[in-house]
Amino acid sequence: MLAVEGADHAVIIIPGSGPTDRDGNSPQTGLSTDTYRMLAEGLTEHGITSLRIDKRGFYGSAGAIADPNDVTISAYADDVSNWITFAAGSASCVWLAGHSEGGLVALVAAQGAPENLCGLILLATAGRPIGQILIEQLAANPANAPFMPEITAIVADLEAGQSRDPDTIDPVLRSLFSAGLQRYMIDLFSYDAVEVAKGWDGPVLIVQGNEDLQVQPYDADLLAGALPQAQRISLVRGTHMLKAAVAGDPLATYADPTLPLYENLVSDIASFIEGAAGAD
Repeated sequence: MLAVEGADHAVIIIPGSGPTDRDGNSPQTGLSTDTYRMLAEGLTEHGITSLRIDKRGFYGSAGAIADPNDVTISAYADDVSNWITFAAGSASCVWLAGHSEGGLVALVAAQGAPENLCGLILLATAGRPIGQILIEQLAANPANAPFMPEITAIVADLEAGQSRDPDTIDPVLRSLFSAGLQRYMIDLFSYDAVEVAKGWDGPVLIVQGNEDLQVQPYDADLLAGALPQAQRISLVRGTHMLKAAVAGDPLATYADPTLPLYENLVSDIASFIEGAAGAD
């Protein structure tokens, strides 16, 4: 936690999918961004306390569960609810900033309006079921073309709650659809963020880049349709990592932690928080 003495607001930053740590990095996958750390430090400069968390089973939370794949979205949401209670000890108004899959977790955690939760910040959050997003992402790589029929069929089975024996899956795809990941995907694919979003009527900020390789502006459109009260920030040439795209290198913001956050992103988020709180 980066605590600001006397702060009225605290933001809990919820990581995206996979083994992403509280700073926005993943040694296992080569992700190196420092996005969450920079966001937290930037909020501090605006007088806002921040709390970065590791998901259960990973890094600082590794001891919470033996198998990090043996989790559900609702379990992550329960954890976030507990973090809201913790953060409320430092500031009376708590905000959830969920990145990518973390945005879905934030939406689920917000159901029932936990005490002290003041609003949501959805950062590059999918507005469609994740199975559809996964197929879209994999199909975007021409090298995956020979495997797309099998991938599409596996995803359809998982969406129906049916797992596959990994030994029957093409060896190239087995790491993506291991038994543990299939258990998690069956739960994850059952959620439609738009339907979940309809259960929250508090303040919302939707942030989406138009050069995001993982989540499309269309997803932000869908979320905005379900959340008519939402404000929106569109990052022109912004990437999934909430940074400006580097010409000629679409993966630069995934691998270079020295690249700064998108210009004015933190100040715009801080302005949203102060404005939404003042409107109450």
